[in-house]
Amino acid sequence: MLFDAEAKRTKRTPYIRSPYFGKEKIFLNLFWVHLGQKPQRERKYRLRYVACAFDLLHNSTVAPVSKLNPNNPFEKLHRFAGVSKDGNLFFVQVKEELKSKRKYFMSVFSPK
Repeated sequence: MLFDAEAKRTKRTPYIRSPYFGKEKIFLNLFWVHLGQKPQRERKYRLRYVACAFDLLHNSTVAPVSKLNPNNPFEKLHRFAGVSKDGNLFFVQVKEELKSKRKYFMSVFSPK
């Protein structure tokens, strides 16, 4: 439902604009592919934090922890930390392709 609201803003690939990245687009389609690779229990657990993740990306101006992807040197991973309404810590991971500068919302998870 929350994803549908973001998707209705455009006729093309759904995205969120982030103030940390200078209002550049962060595309949302890669998240669903990544989530589909997880077991059912893990999917349910991660979906609890999607609303918090969207809010964090919409409003955060705090610098994330950024590093090059160890599996692909042409990608950079940005990890934002946040606290949900009920006080749980969670992380939002954004992948940036260095060549095209496109950013993708990859994952949201809580440390175990």
